[in-house]
Amino acid sequence: MSHVDVPSWFERSHLGETWSKDSNWMGYVAVSNDEESERIGRRDIVMAWRGTIAPTEWFTDLKAMLERIGDGKIKVQHGFRSIYKSKSEFTRYNKLSASEQVMEEVNRLIKFYKAKGEEISFTIIGHSLGGALALLNAYEAATSIPGLPISVISFGAPRVGNLAFKEKLDEIGVKTLRIVVKQDIVPKFPGFICNNILHKLNFVTKKFNWVYRHVGSELKLDMFMSPYLKRESYLIGSHNLEIYLHLLDGFLGKQRKFRWNARRDVALVNKSTDMLIEELRIPKFWYQLPYKGLVLNKHGRWVKPCREPEDVPSPLSVPSENELH
Repeated sequence: MSHVDVPSWFERSHLGETWSKDSNWMGYVAVSNDEESERIGRRDIVMAWRGTIAPTEWFTDLKAMLERIGDGKIKVQHGFRSIYKSKSEFTRYNKLSASEQVMEEVNRLIKFYKAKGEEISFTIIGHSLGGALALLNAYEAATSIPGLPISVISFGAPRVGNLAFKEKLDEIGVKTLRIVVKQDIVPKFPGFICNNILHKLNFVTKKFNWVYRHVGSELKLDMFMSPYLKRESYLIGSHNLEIYLHLLDGFLGKQRKFRWNARRDVALVNKSTDMLIEELRIPKFWYQLPYKGLVLNKHGRWVKPCREPEDVPSPLSVPSENELH
């Protein structure tokens, strides 16, 4: 990612003084191992895009300009495409765009595994901004690598393009699942007025080339379904990825209770929020330096590691300030 045309709400690197002021780590490419590949019947290449923004930051960039890509009427949000495509020859780390870096690696992996005679698929996932980049990535991959099975799974993703963009993704076979929390406002942007306030006029607005459209199927979750979450501060906490994963883990279907034997540790919700009920006695915003070094025990819970007796501080071993020498 480069410094070119980056929206005002985009979070720049916190390590600018020691690395680069213009770069952000945006995600990684992974590949299914042999065991998983055998289970699903193919080698799955995965691109995981990470998100960086908070719900309140979406309000600072309401200039949701659509720009044309390729031929025809297909348009996508200018800021998202800028992040995905921008680069600069004058910087050390941004000579290749995020798009070029990802597609170079994906093409390399496809060539490698096809040479071994394996079936291949491409899965792209992302939260928030990452969900928007996932769709742009899917569009590029599907149009440049015909016949490659491509799936997108997004969490709390915003709208990215217009109706022509949506229809093109459907036409080229991209399968998309959007996971959305009911109380989260981010999926309502860009295009809040036309898509949400004027939704009763959808039969008219959907014809306009400048109106945003979501892509794919939607799985809607509700924060009220979890007995572990507070009943306030939903606007602030509802966009957090840990909230999404917590609700998804306990989801058994509409009108059904939260799963009692959910697999994810509920403490992860408070990793960067204060959303868990007080009765659980889980520290709020616990992902801080004092809590660094937690380990996963055999029960799948994150705990502080046991320490050898000689490592445990003892008051007797600490000299008193009043001790005479």
